[in-house]
Amino acid sequence: MQYRSLPNCPETIVPVLGFGCMRLPVIDRNPAHIDEERAASLIRSAIERGVTYLDTAYPYHNGTSETFVGRLLGDGLRERVQLATKLPTWLMKTEADFERLLDEQLRRLETSWIDFYMFHGLSAERWEVVQRLHGLDAFERARADGRIRHIGFSFHGAPDAFSTIIDGYDWDFCQIQYNFMDEEYQAGTAGLRRAAVRRVAVFAMEPLRGGSLAARGPEAVDAVWARAALERSPADWALRWVWNHPEVTLALSGMNAPEQLDENLATAQSASANGLREEELALVATVRDIFRTKMKVNCTTCGYCLPCPSGVSIPDVFSSYNTSTMFDARQTASNVYRFWVMGGGHGADQCARCGECEPKCPQQIPIPDMLEEAHAHLTE
Repeated sequence: MQYRSLPNCPETIVPVLGFGCMRLPVIDRNPAHIDEERAASLIRSAIERGVTYLDTAYPYHNGTSETFVGRLLGDGLRERVQLATKLPTWLMKTEADFERLLDEQLRRLETSWIDFYMFHGLSAERWEVVQRLHGLDAFERARADGRIRHIGFSFHGAPDAFSTIIDGYDWDFCQIQYNFMDEEYQAGTAGLRRAAVRRVAVFAMEPLRGGSLAARGPEAVDAVWARAALERSPADWALRWVWNHPEVTLALSGMNAPEQLDENLATAQSASANGLREEELALVATVRDIFRTKMKVNCTTCGYCLPCPSGVSIPDVFSSYNTSTMFDARQTASNVYRFWVMGGGHGADQCARCGECEPKCPQQIPIPDMLEEAHAHLTE
């Protein structure tokens, strides 16, 4: 296993590959029913082979991920891992909620400390809540008394919001969605570089875009990969592209099978920053272009259409729709749309067809019509 240090905490070293506990193996396709025997075996194997960073969160697996991880680590493994979890910012109503939820998560995880603690899913709206309720003060108190060790945030918002948040505090780390399809989505490459200037460690989530970039096909994409001088799997290409960026400290992978762990580890052992040649980067760009031809909505997530008077998160709706059609990942995209977008009251079902957004769109998208189409597709 290779390791990288946090830019502003050089004494803290993490493996380049982290284990995401959001997509553990389940029973009967029920996300709340973790197949604990298989999941435990997989995580123990990962730890033995150097994947010692475990990432979970309050809502993962319908609230059962943290309790499962806590039981697993109670078997003498806690001191061997760096444990990360996230405070559910959408549940914050009063200042007391920070302490209440942190203490609940410590009980779930059966531990007295969390190595990497994040505000979960920050956006402009949730950042305002954190500031208004003095959340950073609460985190600093928890760090001072030893309950948490590193302060960070995961991000699900617009690019300008990321700039505001990354500049708003001396963060230890941040977690952003980053892969070769999402260079301009949410924080994107611009956010990656801004974090580097601020000396904030970047932990890349969704390096395989929910597993979509690890799948074979479509045929046009397979044909591009076949032109490479070295044969690599799609997952290898996608992970190697992320680790090619020296600004990335760690990439999180939601592995749920031994063969996925084996494949990800093999890449983690040989990938390096700036390790891809120009012709290899060109192949990745060609694959990206092919996927983009399968996009249903020509949305660049620029955010010019916002704010929506009805609260619709238009870029996120279209992003979920495109994910579904580009990668044949309808179930994954629907789950993301229902939880993150509709769950926050920002789904396309809120559209009042006022038409205010359309004149603002540089791509001239018929936004209300496409919102209706996207919502129907994602909620069938």
